[in-house]
Amino acid sequence: MGTETVRTRTADETAGRKREQRGWYFYDWACSVYSTTVLTVFLGPYLTAVAEHAADADGYVHPLGVPVRAGSFFAYSVSLSVIAAVVVMPLVGGAADRTGRKKPLLAAAAYTGAAATTGMFFLDGDRYLLGGVLLVVANAAQSVAMMLYNSYLPQIAPPDERDAVSSRGWAFGYAAGSLVLVANLVLYTAHDSFGLFETAAVRVCLASAGLWWGAFTLVPLRRLRDRHAGGERAAAPGVRQLVDTVRDMRGHPLTLSFLLAYLVYNDGIQTVITQASVYGSEELGLGQSTLIGAVLLVQVLAVAGALAMGRLARTYGARRTILGSLVAWTAILAAGWFLPAKAPVWFFVLASGIGLVLGGSQALSRSLFSHLVPPGKEAEYFAAYELSDRGMSWLGPLLFGLTYQLTGSYRSAILSLVAFFVIGFALLARVPVRRAIGAAGNPVPEKI
Repeated sequence: MGTETVRTRTADETAGRKREQRGWYFYDWACSVYSTTVLTVFLGPYLTAVAEHAADADGYVHPLGVPVRAGSFFAYSVSLSVIAAVVVMPLVGGAADRTGRKKPLLAAAAYTGAAATTGMFFLDGDRYLLGGVLLVVANAAQSVAMMLYNSYLPQIAPPDERDAVSSRGWAFGYAAGSLVLVANLVLYTAHDSFGLFETAAVRVCLASAGLWWGAFTLVPLRRLRDRHAGGERAAAPGVRQLVDTVRDMRGHPLTLSFLLAYLVYNDGIQTVITQASVYGSEELGLGQSTLIGAVLLVQVLAVAGALAMGRLARTYGARRTILGSLVAWTAILAAGWFLPAKAPVWFFVLASGIGLVLGGSQALSRSLFSHLVPPGKEAEYFAAYELSDRGMSWLGPLLFGLTYQLTGSYRSAILSLVAFFVIGFALLARVPVRRAIGAAGNPVPEKI
């Protein structure tokens, strides 16, 4: 009787874990549309056009009296969003670990971001400042929500399942991005048939991402569950909390070494995601339909790429697979320098390469980091991790914007990002991940 009770309990625990995992996948399904539709496709070129419309004769806008080249305004806004995230994320992460109440915090962050994104419907004329504010709010809220979402991974998946679970989550996100981009492409290319001007169609696409984000967030909120609080430490102000977290990481120097490597190479990845459409429209002279088609291709191939790299990790380990992807990223950016203008076919070839390495490099980085987090400090550590995730990087967009401001060339700006992948590769290659996992107090998987 006792054996049967144990078997039943084990089966119930397994079923409950699988149910949570399926619910967890759906937050990627909900929020990835924001990253794809807003950050990657529409907002960069559209906000740049709005800023250019508001610019003076020399091509500058003047937010708060500061002269900014209109072509750099979007990149600077992305950079500014991480300043807000630096203050908020560590505070929320510490509170989540202390109280164990992640779901209410996840809901607040997700719906703040969804509301700001929906508000982009009102971005028209010369309202570039409104666009910048909504972008900062949405990006910062997305950072907080993704930090909380990622911190569930070590709680809902045992060590030998994490690469697969993380890869499936990314695949769900890219599948949603593909689905909504198809609808966006139909609406944008046939906007006359729907009785819409081109700018109105863009604003509808932006707002639809916010509505999608809010609607599908209900699924993980119903299925994920809060855990017992991890401690009684009082909340510190955001920046001080980040300092406390980094100070705690000094007791786990190998975890900190991996995080530094990740912050460098993922900064490059996120900048490519957020600035590729600006590069395509402004430097290569490609139309919006071509850009949407290229991003759709990335989304479709990223589903296959994430799952395929998850399988490669089973054979070669996550660290070695990530290192291989960084070599591929370097080659892709170098090829981007040589792309001829007004040649959609070559832009699609480049997009294919990005798609095949994008999802896998992100998914495996997330699962590998989850092994390096000390138990009970998941949200706090993922707050630091999230500072460079999902388009919230600050140094990459800043370098991109400054390079363009100094040279006037988007080709030079895109090539400058190679440094992030080269330095990131060198830093990651020095991390002994098996020893790092053991030092964090976690079991070491057979393949890592």
